[in-house]
Amino acid sequence: MGDYLIKRLYYNGIRYIFGIPGDYVLTFYKQLENSEIKIINTCDEQGAGFAADAYARVRGLGAVCITYAVGSLKVANTTAQAFAEESPVVIISGAPGVKERHW
Repeated sequence: MGDYLIKRLYYNGIRYIFGIPGDYVLTFYKQLENSEIKIINTCDEQGAGFAADAYARVRGLGAVCITYAVGSLKVANTTAQAFAEESPVVIISGAPGVKERHW
């Protein structure tokens, strides 16, 4: 799934993805390292969201990659801003796998 997503993002003009590596997106980050898309790590998730929004305004499409829970919540405002301004931003958020969900 990750490889397909990366190919589609690249095909649609994404050359940089902004974000913060975290536990549930580490596998995807590894796939990004082996792709033509470059990763821009930011100080926090909100900064990544704003960077992806700015990139979308300049290039036509932006992407942010963050982890589950707090990481996702920290891009809520940046996502709302991008939506309000009709700035196309893809949010890639990790989540616990099936094995992590069973107690």
